[in-house]
Amino acid sequence: MLKVLFGRILTTIPALIGVVVVSFLLTRVLPGDTAAYFAGPAATPQAIQEVKQKLGLDKPLPEQFTRYVGDLVRGDLGQSLTTGQPVLADLKSRLPASAELTLFGLILSLIIAVPLGIVAAVKQGSMIDHACRAIATAGVSLPVFFTGLLLVYLFYFIWQVSPAPLGRLDVFASAPPTVTGLYLVDSLIARDGEAFRSSLAQLLLPGVTLAIFALAPIARITRASMLAVLSMDFVRTARASGLPASKVIMIYAFRNAMLPVITTLGMVFSFLLGANVLVEKVFAWPGVGSYAVEALIASDFAPVQGFVLAMAILYIALNLLIDLSYRLIDPRLGATT
Repeated sequence: MLKVLFGRILTTIPALIGVVVVSFLLTRVLPGDTAAYFAGPAATPQAIQEVKQKLGLDKPLPEQFTRYVGDLVRGDLGQSLTTGQPVLADLKSRLPASAELTLFGLILSLIIAVPLGIVAAVKQGSMIDHACRAIATAGVSLPVFFTGLLLVYLFYFIWQVSPAPLGRLDVFASAPPTVTGLYLVDSLIARDGEAFRSSLAQLLLPGVTLAIFALAPIARITRASMLAVLSMDFVRTARASGLPASKVIMIYAFRNAMLPVITTLGMVFSFLLGANVLVEKVFAWPGVGSYAVEALIASDFAPVQGFVLAMAILYIALNLLIDLSYRLIDPRLGATT
């Protein structure tokens, strides 16, 4: 297992190098002048040039890139001009908020999509099957920002059953002591019921928005994979042997149908990382997505590069975990590598 893990880590190095190069080049070709933005609208050309020299933007691109890579090797992601703080510190403070939102949406979608896909496959052609396909179609058809705005309009503005979408806590609650950075977990650790209720209430609408976006591919893949497995000979043999239907479905069929579902999780996670940016802006969520958007508007290169690199590392780490989990579900895969 350690040999496989080491080999997979080595294969991710070229991908990370590519992310570093592409993110650096893209931030340099984007429209907008960083020096002019931060010098102010009334700045003279001389003042703009002084800002460029201070930021090192007057140097040739190869020299800027060499300096950037040298800073990365030392663990320095640069300084954010919009916040005045190191990018690494900003990401550390905001990443738990994005992680909590993404994980909540992913877990919620799994809780709904996997059972729905299993039942739709077992009862093919039933009303549940048609409902599964309708939900999946709606989930992939609706833009995530539209879903978020619709939920805010209905649950906050019309029905007034949800708190104002203004961050992770309402104005009357205090943040729990930081342990993991995830408010739901930290409030449980601190046994702070008020903080838990407040954070859960604020998390529900953005989490449901992401869950609606994520459950469509998970439900469709679960249904398709289960249909393929249920038609196999070993499942028919298990049924003919008189085994309980629940045992045949969950132990024999679903276990063999899990690999495509787990593979889909990697793709869904990457989709959620992109959707997170829009959801955080709609719900004023203080995560890394909104942080990157604000930096991009201000032509602040360092936070954008740090955001892209952090998301790439998270995506690679998740896919590595998924790859290793294959060997736990089906030991035959480990024997062939």
